Parts: sequence; structure tokens; C-alpha cells
Amino acid sequence: MPPKFDPNEIQYVYLRCTGGEVGATASLAPKIGPLGLSPKKVGDDIAKATQDWKGLKITVCLTIQNRQAKVSVVPSASSLIIKALKEPPRDRKKVKNIKHNGNITLDDVTNVAKVMRPRSMARHLSGTVKEILGTCQSVGCTVDGMAPHDVIDKINSGEIEIEDSD
Repeated sequence: MPPKFDPNEIQYVYLRCTGGEVGATASLAPKIGPLGLSPKKVGDDIAKATQDWKGLKITVCLTIQNRQAKVSVVPSASSLIIKALKEPPRDRKKVKNIKHNGNITLDDVTNVAKVMRPRSMARHLSGTVKEILGTCQSVGCTVDGMAPHDVIDKINSGEIEIEDSD
């Protein structure tokens, strides 16, 4: 028997799903079924809350209290970068192995870094910007027409200054 839980106690459930789509209720059921929630209703709530992340894989946090689920999006660095590329939403059933070879500005990278700042391990904002530039490298996009690693080298040498807002 699983341990009994207090329905008034706040519980958090993290799920990885595709934005704007109703996920498979079969994957939701084992996680939220024991909490007394309907997987179909929660799936619809997730689809509604992730509408502006259409086609992207994102993490969703379900805050559950009194058998009510509140959905909040926890964006990852890669999904924020892909969103900054302003690509049209893709149908994941038809389009496979997409190449994100667009170009974003350093301002976009800095904005993504500010969003990711609380979850970053860096001491300064410039370190977080370098983390995001590393993600740009793996996503496959360029920053201000240059390879992301060249931008990291310029930040390290002091050619590009990143202002800390703390």
C-alpha cells in the first residue's frame, strides 16, 4: 500500500511534454492517478497552458492542492532558444530531425539567460550567458552571425561586456 497523504498538502509533479498537445493519458495516469485527479482533465489543462510553446518539448510543473492541479511551465534553455529563433510551429508527426540553423541576437541570449538565472550555477550573469551560448552551440544556431563559441571567446577576452543587473 502506498502511504496515505494529506489532500490539503501541496504536492509538485514535474512532467515533460510537447507544448500545445494533449499528452497520452496513459503516461499521466500513474503519476497523478494516486493523487485523485483525472488524467484526461489534467491533460487538457496542460495543453491549454502550453499553447504558446506549440511543438516544443517543455517541462511542466503541476502544483496539486485539494485535488486541484495548477499548471505552470518550467522552460528549459533549449526551448527558450528555439522560441527566440521564431520558427513556425512544426507537426512532430511529419517533420523529423529539424535543423535549427537560424540566427539570434546577443540581446535574445541575454534575455534567455535572465530567465534561466535562478536555475544557473554561475556566479555572474556573464557565466549564465556563456551557459546559454553553449546551448546555442548544441541547438545549432548562430549568434549575431558568429558561431556561439566565438562569442564565448570574445566574452572571456573582454571584447564583449555583459552587464550584471544584480
